[in-house]
Order: sequence, then structure tokens, then C-alpha cells
Amino acid sequence: MKSARQVIITEFGSPEKMKIVSAELAGPADGEVQLRQTAIGFNYIDVYQRKGVYPLPLPTGLGHEAAGVVEAVGAGVGQFKKGDRVAYMNAGLGAYADYRNVAAERLVKIPEGVDDEQAAALLFKGITAQYLLKKTHAVKAGEVVLIHAAAGGVGQILCQWAKGLGAFVIGTAGSPAKCAIAKEAGADIVIDYSQENWPAELLAATGGKKANVVYDSVGKDTFLKSLDCAAQFGLVVVFGAASGPAPAIEPELLNKKGCLFLTRPSVFPHNADPAVFRENAADLFGAIGAGIVKASIGARFKLDDIVEVHRSAEARATKGATLIIP
Repeated sequence: MKSARQVIITEFGSPEKMKIVSAELAGPADGEVQLRQTAIGFNYIDVYQRKGVYPLPLPTGLGHEAAGVVEAVGAGVGQFKKGDRVAYMNAGLGAYADYRNVAAERLVKIPEGVDDEQAAALLFKGITAQYLLKKTHAVKAGEVVLIHAAAGGVGQILCQWAKGLGAFVIGTAGSPAKCAIAKEAGADIVIDYSQENWPAELLAATGGKKANVVYDSVGKDTFLKSLDCAAQFGLVVVFGAASGPAPAIEPELLNKKGCLFLTRPSVFPHNADPAVFRENAADLFGAIGAGIVKASIGARFKLDDIVEVHRSAEARATKGATLIIP
């Protein structure tokens, strides 16, 4: 038995609802691996789940991804051994912890050339970018791609990777400082979407050319205007709701805006199969190794400061990826 610390919520609400509890952690069961976690990734879905926007059975842990070192393996685990560096992003809630047991099928080995912080900062966000760019819409060279929240963790990876695929990248962000970050991430044009007339500014900057695909993780504040920025027969992908859920629309509006396609995908179904997850992770690690995707770690917090992590995220005071160090 090992003493482990984990963040738990027993009710939904403010960041203060998160509490750190200590408990004895049993050894790994059959098919499990026990990890000493070295870096934990923060994702905005953690906020939605803590607030109850995406309700969970209570009590519950939080957090979807982390990197760490194998401390012990359970019976039947042959692909990992003590000392291996591994990462995960869909192994059940509870990544906000210093030690935990994880199903071996949900783990991927971290290759040489990628450190633990890069893996924790990039795996969830990078796997998200991977399915958006390769599966939801297979981005081709020469296409126009619009990426909202381009200064965020996923947004920067989308900019980098879409540019690596040969796309013309339009990024949006909510302030001049964040626009500069999106530009550094590879966006050809960056628009401040906090300005009321941002779609007109976008079309003026592109000479009237609209996007083949719009990636919208902002939701309420951008969705309807996203429809105005999509080219005829274009695709609008709503994959988040940082400003609140996207408003409901009548299907006829998609016809009027240019026979558009609309989808609301999620990273989890795209990586539910362990073999597919490892293929997708290999694709991501390949992009990291090639220098196409780079980790932009904007902040590091101790596990003890988890309340401040969520406060900062909700205040939009973070940029790039946020890591939690146990």
C-alpha cells in the first residue's frame, strides 16, 4: 500500500469545491500499472466537469491526462515494466493525483526526445488536434482553416499542425497579446474576436475568402459568426464551449449560410480503442519529433494550488498549456 494524494469533489460549483485528500493506494490490479505521476495536464473540460456543466457521478476525481513513471505492474501486463516513462489521456477521471493505478491498455510509452512535461502538456491537446485535422476534416495543402482561441493550448497546436499540412491558417484570439501568441504559433492572419466587427475584419484581411473548415472551441460568443466565415459547403466544427454552449439553430440556417456542414465531435470516441489511441499518439509524437508541434507551457502549478489553476483558467489569465506538478 502506498499513500496517495488526489483531488476530489463531492459537489459541483466553484474552484473551492475541490479538496485534496490522502488515502492508501493498493497495488495495481490485473491489467493495471501503478504510476508515480511527474506532470499532469490541465484541460478546460476539467472546469466544465467541476462546475457540473458536464455532470458526473459524485464524489469524483478530476483530470484526464498525465505523464509519469511506472512503479509497479499488475498481473498480465507485459508491455510495460518498472521505470518506463508513460502517458495517458483517457484512463478515467482522477489524473489530479501524485500516484494512481491506470489500466495498461490506456497507456502509451513516451519516446526518446519527448520529456514528461511535453507529454503531459501535449497528449490530450495534441490528440484533440490530431483527430480534428486528420479525421473530422482531413486538411489539405492550400485549404483555408479558421481556428478560434488560437492562443490556447489546443489552438496553438492546431495552428502549428495545420500550417505543417500546408493550410492557410486564420487564427482568432481575445486580446492583442493573445493575437501575438497565435501569430507566433503559425497563423498567417490573426483577428481579435473581442471586437464586434471581427468577421468583417477577417474577410477584409483575406480579400473575401472564407474558410473551408472552422474549428470553434469558444461556442456561444463565436458560433453564429463562425457560420458567416465558412465557405460554401464548408464545415463548422464546434468542439468546445469556453464562453458557454453554442446557441441552438434551425437546420435551414446552414442552407442559407452556404449549404454548410456542422458537427460536434469529441476526442474520447476517436481514441476509445486502445490500438487506435496508440496510432494517434504515434502520429502526434511524430509531429513533435519533426518539430511541427511544439509544447508551449504557459504556467506550472503545484497540486496544492489546484484551486488557483481553475481560477486562472476561468479568468482567461493563462496562455498555452498549464501543467500541474505533484
